[in-house]
Amino acid sequence: MTERIHSAPNPCHKSGMAPSPLLPVPEALARVLASAPQALPSENAPLAQAAGRTLAADLAARRTQPPLDVSAMDGYALIFDDIAQVPATLEVIGASAAGHGFSGEVTRGKAVRIFTGAPVPKGADTVLIQENTTAEGSRVTAVENEARGRNIRKAGLDFVTGQVLLPRGRKIGAPELALAAAMNHATLPVARKPRVALLATGDELVAPSQEPGPDQIVASNTYAVAAYAEAAGAEVIDLGIVGDTFAALEGAIRRAREANVDVLVTVGGASVGDHDLVQTALTREGMELGFWKIAMRPGKPLMHGQIGDMRILGLPGNPVSAIVCAVLFLIPLVRALQGDPEAGRDPSTAAVLGCDLGPNDSRQDYLRSTLKTGDGLPVATPFGRQDSSMLRTLADSQCLLVRPAHAPAAKAGDPCRIVVL
Repeated sequence: MTERIHSAPNPCHKSGMAPSPLLPVPEALARVLASAPQALPSENAPLAQAAGRTLAADLAARRTQPPLDVSAMDGYALIFDDIAQVPATLEVIGASAAGHGFSGEVTRGKAVRIFTGAPVPKGADTVLIQENTTAEGSRVTAVENEARGRNIRKAGLDFVTGQVLLPRGRKIGAPELALAAAMNHATLPVARKPRVALLATGDELVAPSQEPGPDQIVASNTYAVAAYAEAAGAEVIDLGIVGDTFAALEGAIRRAREANVDVLVTVGGASVGDHDLVQTALTREGMELGFWKIAMRPGKPLMHGQIGDMRILGLPGNPVSAIVCAVLFLIPLVRALQGDPEAGRDPSTAAVLGCDLGPNDSRQDYLRSTLKTGDGLPVATPFGRQDSSMLRTLADSQCLLVRPAHAPAAKAGDPCRIVVL
């Protein structure tokens, strides 16, 4: 039920190099994303329920913000020429507050008390901040002047009616929610959440809190995979643990189809052992195989295919392999199904090595690593043991250090690429 381990005891030691016909990671990802050429149907979500969703259409402003000239400070609205020379004393003829503007007009020698966010009265062209004045009764004296037009937010400073501010494919976070509300949208057009079904396979697995038998382990992979899928915007359906029989596997696959899921993720059974039945069961249920086995470590036995409109991702059984494959393939697929135009963007960022590394072989490596930040680029140092069964190492990692296939030996301080976890 698990992939074979091909990790050297220490990734900072040299390893041999050999040619491989396995599918490269970028091509594998391109094929996965090609199975989602269009976003799922859209629906309208209230603002309070739209966080984390993806816009299914461009969103244009329904109003101008601010709708008229407003004050950026507390002070006095006046005509600049009246305070070109200070001190200068003016008559205060009224007040303008947010929601309660002054209805008259400012003329020479006059001023209006004004507060932040309040409409600038007709005739005024400058706001003098209150710290630069002294007031007595109905008169105010400017003790320092301002530049002409200072402290006024002009109408449309933020946006104007009809302006597209949030494009289709934008993931909605807290700032986007505030902007959409300011644009006067109470509901947002969002892509339907992709339905992702998770199926753990293997006679050796039991659920957490159950007592494992002498030949069993506690299932863990699907919890991490589900968390990544949900964070990417998916609705997750747990199909549970299925044993190593064709009847059980085929029954679970049919349940996924009956639930109209968009993606079926199997965990385990993707390798080449006598008990690895998943690919055969899927084929018997009508799967058209896209690819199987890719040039990466961990995660070589990754499988991709399709049954009708249901996409298949077969993840390896080793915990780290399954989770790394979820990060690199499932998250982009879920985002692509929501119309995210950057779903296939390279997730890696620049860093420098924290130790020497030997030459890599024909598989692209994703080494669990610590990450230290300083004045320059962050420093990524891989753990000494990279066995793909070791979840503790993954939990202690801040990033995956990416080593391309056939990468030459590298020294500490050399540039590298990382995927931040």
